[in-house]
Amino acid sequence: MTTRVVVGMQWGDEGKGKIVDILTSQADIVARYQGGANAGHTVVVGEQKFILHLIPSGILHPEKVCVIGNGVVIDLEYFFTEIDALKKRGINPEGRIWISQSAHLVMPYHKTMEAYEEEKRKDKIGTTLRGIGPAYQDKIARAGIRISDLWDKKIFEAKVKENLKSKQNVLKNSKENLSTAQIVKKVLSFKTKIKNYVRDTSLFLNQALKQNKNLLLEGAQGTLLDIDFGTYPFGTSSNTTVGGACTGLGIPPQAIDEVIGVAKAYSTRVGNGPFPTELSNSLGSFLRQKGDEFGATTSRPRRCGWLDLVVLKYATRINGVDELAITKLDVLDNLDEIKVCTGYKYKNEILDEFPQDQNLFEKCKPVYQTLPGWKTATQSITRIEKLPLNARRYLDYIQENTEAKIFLISTGCRREDTIFLD
Repeated sequence: MTTRVVVGMQWGDEGKGKIVDILTSQADIVARYQGGANAGHTVVVGEQKFILHLIPSGILHPEKVCVIGNGVVIDLEYFFTEIDALKKRGINPEGRIWISQSAHLVMPYHKTMEAYEEEKRKDKIGTTLRGIGPAYQDKIARAGIRISDLWDKKIFEAKVKENLKSKQNVLKNSKENLSTAQIVKKVLSFKTKIKNYVRDTSLFLNQALKQNKNLLLEGAQGTLLDIDFGTYPFGTSSNTTVGGACTGLGIPPQAIDEVIGVAKAYSTRVGNGPFPTELSNSLGSFLRQKGDEFGATTSRPRRCGWLDLVVLKYATRINGVDELAITKLDVLDNLDEIKVCTGYKYKNEILDEFPQDQNLFEKCKPVYQTLPGWKTATQSITRIEKLPLNARRYLDYIQENTEAKIFLISTGCRREDTIFLD
């Protein structure tokens, strides 16, 4: 039995969807532990491209079971849109996906609130406007609505009514008709359909552990978007780091055998917030076009920059990363030289650790080490010895500075475009 957790090492969009898809072949159950429909996991199978927002990537393997844990916030409309889209493409998720009865719902008013709050902010966060933040806000304020509340119409209606009342100062600015009756009718229209997918997923997963099943646990976004350890407030509203796997699924820490960190061979982020190695020039545009760096959820262009080893070292430490998966190595193929951030300069001081003071971090300038490029195509290479020497040296440099072993390298978007080092 093995339980593995896959975490993003940067600002999300590291290619976790492909890595989870690959590792699913070694798992019995794939479980998602946080986030919501603000996630976007892209997986290419043969000539088909799948973009999943709520449903774990493991659903693309017909014999595997998937779980959406209590730490995820569920938009029922998005969930069934994904279910229907999968069915149309010949993938039947019936009986293979379970949702925690304790998962909180993203309600229609959450999306309205997020749009309004983002609009009035002086410093925009750059959210997906999917209502994720306000849903977590209600959860923490003990005003959230769980899936289990759907089973009692009176309780559900009372909670909706109370929430609308408490949020009226924000919602009055909306042009939408957000009456209690309309919301109750819309959300309860999914009640019969969702009931077939709901169970005590914490019990299910712990029973699976006792039965020596192999579990693969996935998060959304990345370490630098974590609500506690990320670039606060420019992040998401949940714990994207490894601890979120325990609280978001209801399994004990000692059940986790291995933590796999996923990082791009360069850096990207979507939305606003500090990004020391960002390239706001033609080279940044080149990386964006070559790497197809546009958000899977929003289609927004991603900000691109050089690899930041301070960030990777930090993410390795707080997640307890055992092994690294490096993605999009092939995007760097045409470059004469490649820069890597090895520290930050703040005033007259050089920092080699990621600062927790975000006001300080915003003022940091990157300190670079320049490495030679390889000027040779690596796309679709599947054996490490076939990589150019300078590409291998680049990977070695990453390992040396993070003290984490690379076990997988992605050289393209397809499943087979992968190098395994073990």
